[in-house]
Amino acid sequence: MIKTATYEGMCPGGMPSDALVEHHRVLAAGGVGLSTVAYCAVSPDGRTFAEQMTMRRETVSPLRRVSDAVHLEGGAASLQLGHCGWFTKNAELSTWLPRGPSLPVNQYGISAGKPIGLAMNEREIAQVVEDFGRTAGLAREAGFDAVELHLGHGYLLSQFLCPATNRLVDRYGGELAGRARLSLDVLARVREVVGPGFPILGKTNLRDGFRGGLELPDAVALARRLEAGGADALVLSGGFTSRTPFYLFRGRRPLAEMIDAEKSRLQKLALRHFGGRVIREYPFEEMFFLEQAREVRRAVRMPLVLLGGIVSRANIERAMAEGFDFVAMGRALIADRDLVHRMRDDPASRSRCTHCNVCVAEMDLGGVRCVLDGPRLD
Repeated sequence: MIKTATYEGMCPGGMPSDALVEHHRVLAAGGVGLSTVAYCAVSPDGRTFAEQMTMRRETVSPLRRVSDAVHLEGGAASLQLGHCGWFTKNAELSTWLPRGPSLPVNQYGISAGKPIGLAMNEREIAQVVEDFGRTAGLAREAGFDAVELHLGHGYLLSQFLCPATNRLVDRYGGELAGRARLSLDVLARVREVVGPGFPILGKTNLRDGFRGGLELPDAVALARRLEAGGADALVLSGGFTSRTPFYLFRGRRPLAEMIDAEKSRLQKLALRHFGGRVIREYPFEEMFFLEQAREVRRAVRMPLVLLGGIVSRANIERAMAEGFDFVAMGRALIADRDLVHRMRDDPASRSRCTHCNVCVAEMDLGGVRCVLDGPRLD
């Protein structure tokens, strides 16, 4: 059982807090085998906004508190490493405009004066590779048992993989071999730094969820390349935050709560007037990625993590019967942090999560939480 990376909103000033330590400690105490700390940027320019955590020397000691707390409860800890590319509203960038594979419109950054991105040059691409390697080494130093490379959800590596956002004609673009080059270079560099015995997971998209995006045949081919490149496991996900943000969060679209939580007046206004048209709602169903994930399972021998709508012991047993090695939960464990122990003791147990997705808005109000617990007290 893996607690998948869901942004916690518990790093004020970009530093891990006591709340982050307790959040992952409680998950481990509830029976989670591997708890994933979400979105640690590999460089200051890799943050989507200024409050996000960046892996640097000063972050190692407070992150050690997280891994130690998880270990004391009998669990293991993974750190998700990522770079946002051009998908950012971070006003603290070292350059005026963010960088990615090609020149995009960055609607997310309009309120921060970052309406477009620029294409990276090869020196900047090489620096990204080094940043992933360096931060993976620091993660191991901080006591983490694994790292997860974020290749999905429309962040930098995903932007390179996506045909719609990667219009390069050099060796980093074109067919999948070119679009996957950066991801494979990052994997190789991280493996070089952490050594052969340290687990590296990759979070990959099965589909981006929009026309022109990454589709399942490329996802299958990418899985084969990542297996050959030495990845230890893949977490099979989907969606592209800038275009299909709720492709992953099936269920209700909590637009009103997201508007209330938004701090930028301009962004709040944009959500109020355009959010209903831009943010599509996808109906919830249990195990909603299973059919697509089966295609990857047939193609590779490496361990695979099934996520998406897993809310019961019956779902887990079906995933195991279908040949998946692990299952991952996000919202179900936010709602029920002792769910794993309850499912062990009672075969009929299932999460109380209603898929209202208000926890998405709660991330920006002091930390992710389930609203079924009642009003926020702090």
